[in-house]
Amino acid sequence: MSVSDRVRVKDVRLLSDKKYVLKATTFEWRRDDGEWQTQTREVYDRGNGATLLPYNRKRRTVVLVRQFRYPAFVNGYDDLLIEAAAGMLDDADPEARIRTEAEEEIGYRLHDVHKVFEAFMTPGAVTEKLHFFVAEYEPEMKIGDGGGLADEGEEIEVLELSIDEALAMIADGRIVDAKTIMLLQYAALHVFR
Repeated sequence: MSVSDRVRVKDVRLLSDKKYVLKATTFEWRRDDGEWQTQTREVYDRGNGATLLPYNRKRRTVVLVRQFRYPAFVNGYDDLLIEAAAGMLDDADPEARIRTEAEEEIGYRLHDVHKVFEAFMTPGAVTEKLHFFVAEYEPEMKIGDGGGLADEGEEIEVLELSIDEALAMIADGRIVDAKTIMLLQYAALHVFR
């Protein structure tokens, strides 16, 4: 039996459709014992995204960004967030989108971009699936300062860090963004061994 055989949607109410879509859904879930149980969930649909960790193996460095994130702020995080470059797909191919984001956010035109995995980041409430990429960078690939797009509210600082410093920043709490932690751990295991 597939999961779709175990779900019966009863009601979907639109709660908000501003920039993204928030719906309240009532459905029945068929439990392992065969009983149907009614459940209600609010589901936030913001589309899918892509994220990237540029690395330089010879210099043992990575490129990250630092920026203000209002949701983190209202949850008590009183600092700018250090993150891997990322962006929403907006119906674009994930690799094409992350190449564009790299140019906009970090100022690099990357050659070989490699997808390493996909992951749902908050599957209990958010539909978003992220496509994770890594790419080797060289100084001559720099085409601009990065910084993001001001008309999209972006004000991004570009950081070039050693992989050891970036990993230490996870340990001491300076990097708290999940996608960034995942990519740095991937790099520690597969790139900088």
